[in-house]
Amino acid sequence: MKHLAAYLLLGLGGNTSPSAKDIKAVLASVGIEADDERLSSLISELKGKDINELIAEGSTKLASVPSGGGGGAAATGGTAAGGAAAEETKEEEKEEEKEESDDDMGFGLFD
Repeated sequence: MKHLAAYLLLGLGGNTSPSAKDIKAVLASVGIEADDERLSSLISELKGKDINELIAEGSTKLASVPSGGGGGAAATGGTAAGGAAAEETKEEEKEEEKEESDDDMGFGLFD
């Protein structure tokens, strides 16, 4: 990810086809050592491609991925075992509250 971020920064700066040396220089400027294998893989994958077109293509693919909203509601339905576990948790919380109230041993702060 750091290699791609450096590549994109160089693209924003006007360098339409950054080299490995350029990317290493950007990463080194912030104290990060580049991984040569990943860097060469990134450069070979992006060689000759327009970054703006790749971003637009990725955005359309990302839009088709279902996300957010519906995940929480399905979990609340639960099974009988899940419901029992929730009830046990509630009972334990009630017991803890009772135990906490006993901690003052009958003495209040303003008694």
